[in-house]
Amino acid sequence: MRPGSNEDLRYEVEDRLPGPVALGLGFQLAAMGINGVVLIPTIAFRAGGAEDLVLWAVFASVLACGVATILQGLRVGRIGAGYALPHVSSAIFIAVCAEALIRGGPGLLAILVVISALAQAAFSARLSLLHRVLTPVVTGTVVMLMPVTVMPILFDMLNELPPGAPVRAGPLSAGVTIVAILGIALRAKGTLRLWAPAVGIIAGSLVGAAFGIYDTGRVADAEWIGVPAGGLPALDIGFGPAFWALLPAFLFVALVGTTKSVAVAVSAQRVSWRRSRAVDFRAVQRAVAAEGAGNLLAGVAGTLPNTPNGSGVAAIEVTGVAARRVGAAAGLAFCVLAFLPKALALILAIPDAVVAASIAVVMAMLFTVGTREVVQSMGANPRNGLIAGVSFWTGLAFEFDLIFPAYFAEFAGGLLSNGLTTGGLVALLLTALTTRRKSRLRVALDVAELARIREFIQAFSARHGMTAVTERLEAASEETLLTLLELRNAADGTAEADGTAEADGTAEAEATPDDGRRELLLTASEEDGEAVLEFRVGAAGSDELNLQDRLAWLEAETRAVDVEQEISLRLLRHLASSVRHQQFHDVDILTLRVSAVPERES
Repeated sequence: MRPGSNEDLRYEVEDRLPGPVALGLGFQLAAMGINGVVLIPTIAFRAGGAEDLVLWAVFASVLACGVATILQGLRVGRIGAGYALPHVSSAIFIAVCAEALIRGGPGLLAILVVISALAQAAFSARLSLLHRVLTPVVTGTVVMLMPVTVMPILFDMLNELPPGAPVRAGPLSAGVTIVAILGIALRAKGTLRLWAPAVGIIAGSLVGAAFGIYDTGRVADAEWIGVPAGGLPALDIGFGPAFWALLPAFLFVALVGTTKSVAVAVSAQRVSWRRSRAVDFRAVQRAVAAEGAGNLLAGVAGTLPNTPNGSGVAAIEVTGVAARRVGAAAGLAFCVLAFLPKALALILAIPDAVVAASIAVVMAMLFTVGTREVVQSMGANPRNGLIAGVSFWTGLAFEFDLIFPAYFAEFAGGLLSNGLTTGGLVALLLTALTTRRKSRLRVALDVAELARIREFIQAFSARHGMTAVTERLEAASEETLLTLLELRNAADGTAEADGTAEADGTAEAEATPDDGRRELLLTASEEDGEAVLEFRVGAAGSDELNLQDRLAWLEAETRAVDVEQEISLRLLRHLASSVRHQQFHDVDILTLRVSAVPERES
């Protein structure tokens, strides 16, 4: 087996598999995520005091998740990753959505979700810029703060019991739920681990039913087929104080949700091909766009936003099936389930204590995910630990009004009363203070610009004490420029590499697609004893093989490229310690890391 290969994969993304098999696997994939689709909006609406709207919110959530899942699998234009990415309701929105319901009702919630969906569409279009904003320490700190904002709501739900129910019913049903989930998650292997939350909820519900707190009346009253009472909420476009107080939190959570979706989309690509390949960030952009489309539908319908579910990645590893038709089938299953109130009522009747216990376990795991991301970022920069610690405790203090509550509770319309917003803003500010400046050069994508590029490299080397490797940096830059020109010529269908445009020093950093074809933005910085050169050009607009993949497969397939290209690629691989090619719809980014230590003479 070749390194980085996945020979156990039975069906790749584009493989066609029999219809009945696709439907069966799709319904199984939907079953794994149904708890997240139904229970999360239930928690948010109950916590927000909108018990009468729970059925409608669940119906709308299941339908929106189904549509988004279908879009992910089918890929409509630039919407949809083209991978099996089932959607579930987004847990990170629980706190802010519950607060929106309390402050302004479903109309306020709807307009805030719609705006956050539009923001995600914008994030998708400019995903290439997000790496400058969302560093691992920022996203990790925010993920750590998410359980802080949700846990108080869950702890209150643990103590909620129907009138006349015995006091021990709540603790026992919650305890059984937690023990069952942890027991399976920690001890079981294979497919059974994927069902740990479902098994825990069923076990807790059986205990609750024994004490009479499982709402069987709700199930009996539900229709077999139909649409629950309710309807599309009227968008609150009054834009009052509550709107402006919550808008930053919604936008920030949407940004963090986008980061999480990027991680899921990247993971799906890594397990969906037999042969290891570089991440296609165009597919990631389409995944985020599909999430925005699903959330726009959710906002108009008056329910919580949804997001790609990581269980889809785990399912691929277990079943060996990555065909995107399975994702489309899972979305179809969600859409059918939305019109079966009896099936939904079975889930909505679950006792609050059981629901809270199951989500609490997930929130605890989410906290560890954030912690791990922060710890990993400390390897590159020890200062990240200080940033994360200060930001986390600041967010926690503001969430529970522990710092001058008489002043900050009303400051800026209550903006700082949300710990997620406050802690995230502090992390962004502290990270910005530690960001190093990069040397920049904007030139035409033309061989004639080699002289200016060499002058730029020489000045950078002298400024950072890297004169000993100046020639290697110059050679790497030259080979990269020639390679980019080859890619551009292949996409444009022309042999001309120059004469299309002149350098424009006043152009904006993010050019239009036409300008991007003529312009190269080169940045250079020093990190951990290496020179980091980043070449940004307008996207070639073709589906050519990623340059990073060409370098990785060079030994296995020497005939995949012509002799001239092979020589250029081998030289580039020799000169740079690592090469990373990120392809976006609007821009290609080629990043080279060149060691500052000169090579020893052999």
